[in-house]
Amino acid sequence: MSEKMPLTLSSWSLGDQCRWEERVRAAKLAGFQGIGLRAESYVDAKGEGLSDQDLLDILSRYDMKVTEVEYIVQWAEERRSYEQQYKEQICFHMCRLFGVSHVNCGLMEHYPVEHTGKKLRELCGRAGDGIVIGVEPMPYSGIPDIHTAWAVVQSSGAPNAALILDTWHWVRAGHANDGALLDGIPKEKIVSIQINDVHDRPYAASVLRDESMHDRLAPGTGFGDTAGFLRMIREKGIKPRTIGVEVISDAILARGVTEAAAYLYGCTVPILREVWPEACET
Repeated sequence: MSEKMPLTLSSWSLGDQCRWEERVRAAKLAGFQGIGLRAESYVDAKGEGLSDQDLLDILSRYDMKVTEVEYIVQWAEERRSYEQQYKEQICFHMCRLFGVSHVNCGLMEHYPVEHTGKKLRELCGRAGDGIVIGVEPMPYSGIPDIHTAWAVVQSSGAPNAALILDTWHWVRAGHANDGALLDGIPKEKIVSIQINDVHDRPYAASVLRDESMHDRLAPGTGFGDTAGFLRMIREKGIKPRTIGVEVISDAILARGVTEAAAYLYGCTVPILREVWPEACET
């Protein structure tokens, strides 16, 4: 796998009941180069009694890295809870600790583009020059599609504001794997991608988020044309900092974290080798 685009097992793919070393070990045994880490996962690891140095030592023992940090939310509110402010700072600390240069963020609340862009600029300012804020469009959110997401990033005017594209959200937003949808977006503004797959029919709009959080499919096993998405990204000349495998699935996770990780890797790598061989070069 490519060192420049490390194949990453995103945090939610192993759920929220996974201990730190168990997470690292499962990803390593499967073949992934890195793991994604949510702020909650980091706090859980601290709750195990592990120091920051312990976390680094365990990563080193397995020759693994944290390559994805998430997830900042509610950043467009005028009055943010202390919980969310602390979570934001934990994400920034995780980036510095693990050497990750971007943070995934989303926004469930609906605001005009101008307001959202202003608040994104403020968030980017708090992150500082060394951390890119990746905005992830999600069809059930306040930033539902690629057009809105890019408008918000442009409105922010922040040099460290960028986009994260996820195949599940891409398909459920009704986007085709058509590079024209990315015309006008500089390739460096796509900071990372996450891949997975979808069922033939979506859940009802009122419960679409439940599908996202419980019933995704592994790359290449559904109806979302993961290969076509990857081909589009490659043909646009985009070089994501990570390729995250984010498959949030109760059914897959029920197999246990080791088997789940191995299954997801086994589904993903053949697609990458077929349509994006450079992503597999060491």
